[in-house]
Amino acid sequence: MEDQPKATERSVSFVPKSSQVFFNPSGDSRSRCDLFGQGADGRHRMAILCLGLLDVILLIVAVVLGIGHGSVTQRSHANSQPAAAHLITELDHLFGNHSDAMEAVQEAVNALKRVTRNHEKLKVKVTEQKAINDAYQSQLESLRRERKILQANMSSLEWTCGKCNKGWTYFNSSCYYFSFTNSSERRETWMGSRADCVRRGADLIVIDHPSEQSYVSHISESLRRGYQFWEHSLWIGVTDMKQEGTWVWVNNATESEQRYWITGETNNYHQDKKCGATLYSSAKPWETRFSANCNSHLHWICEMAPK
Repeated sequence: MEDQPKATERSVSFVPKSSQVFFNPSGDSRSRCDLFGQGADGRHRMAILCLGLLDVILLIVAVVLGIGHGSVTQRSHANSQPAAAHLITELDHLFGNHSDAMEAVQEAVNALKRVTRNHEKLKVKVTEQKAINDAYQSQLESLRRERKILQANMSSLEWTCGKCNKGWTYFNSSCYYFSFTNSSERRETWMGSRADCVRRGADLIVIDHPSEQSYVSHISESLRRGYQFWEHSLWIGVTDMKQEGTWVWVNNATESEQRYWITGETNNYHQDKKCGATLYSSAKPWETRFSANCNSHLHWICEMAPK
């Protein structure tokens, strides 16, 4: 078999076959690749040269950028150092203030606890003192009532020798008999109480002087102990049985001192309330008289002239 002619080896290239024409000054033209030699070797050398130049350019750029970055970083560090130092100082100051504030808060809490404990102790002491004061006040009121009774008894002892009967008290040129001092249980109607006074040689009291009004008011005050409100009342010698609204005493004197009556009590809107009584009032000790049903059972006061 005859030998086949060998195929001519070709180098594969991605460079267009038509090479650019280069005109030199002498007028002849050559391919650009001819400057570096013919064929593939020339092209390789050209590529290596271009890569080398590119590396040099990149190195120069990198050096320039590095120098610039270093300069900027140095300036940034130089500028940021005072600011960072100032921030650290401020932070330390804030931490110190926070610590002081927390200590102050804790001291305030402890002080509040102490004040609260002292307040509770003071409240207990105030409560105890109030109870003691109330007890003293009650004892004082009791002693005052006893003092008034003793003063009345002393007056009776001083003036009853040949003047007032036993069991009667003397005041302002008159002798008085308070039925509740003889019997706290016995009570009478207005007519029954007047009959008792008459049997004793007297009559129901006629209050015709401010001092007598004050005396009767203070004596009747002692009657308040242990009785209901209406049981504090005492019959006195005044009535409007003859004429509605005209109050006449048992000595036939017409009542003229309206100031001693409880407000509205002289105008009798109930026909069965025709007899006068007195009732002590701590709020208005001068306004003690009122109209009552004559058939009510109350204590009474008799009055007579000394013997």
